[in-house]
Amino acid sequence: MHSPRSAVFMNGAVVSNTPIIYLARHATPDWHRTDIRYDVAPGPDLVPQGEAEAAQLGEFLRSVGVKRIVASPLVRTRRTAEIAGAIAGAQVIIDDAVREYSRDENDESVYARFFPSLRALFEETTVTGPIAIVTHGGPVRVMLERLGLARDELWHYRRQFDHQNPLAPAAAWELSRPAPDQPWQMRMVFSPTPYVEYLPAVHYA
Repeated sequence: MHSPRSAVFMNGAVVSNTPIIYLARHATPDWHRTDIRYDVAPGPDLVPQGEAEAAQLGEFLRSVGVKRIVASPLVRTRRTAEIAGAIAGAQVIIDDAVREYSRDENDESVYARFFPSLRALFEETTVTGPIAIVTHGGPVRVMLERLGLARDELWHYRRQFDHQNPLAPAAAWELSRPAPDQPWQMRMVFSPTPYVEYLPAVHYA
């Protein structure tokens, strides 16, 4: 079982004293739908495989003590959050700020609407414990890039997953920041499907 950084255990439950946000992608939807757009609500729903992935995400979120999930309003993200939340015992809240990357947006506009929500939620984690955001691959990529993830590490993951997303369906990145003047710490911590972990090159003097 994965446990958050600086975690302690009380009566078998994980309690973290480090602010942590989990950035999760929706589970697998019906990619064969051609009659609806993927970037505006409602978008396609989950297939049975996706429902199983969402349940696995829920088990992970329960193991790390998440009690609040913020989700994009599209069906695939909302359903992922509902399934995961029921298993984790977490409240689900819908937030339009973390919706899919739309056709009329660029990275700057996605970051401008997404980051304020992430920052506010991150501040809340000092009181509530870790919070998960269930969003989409495009916004996750934007946030990882803008928060300073090394290009080599980002592309290590983008090469592994569909549509060059930096994580698989229903997978999650952990974001933490020990202090406001310190860099963000980011690592992929969960995926329902196998992946190769990034290992930085070792340089010998």
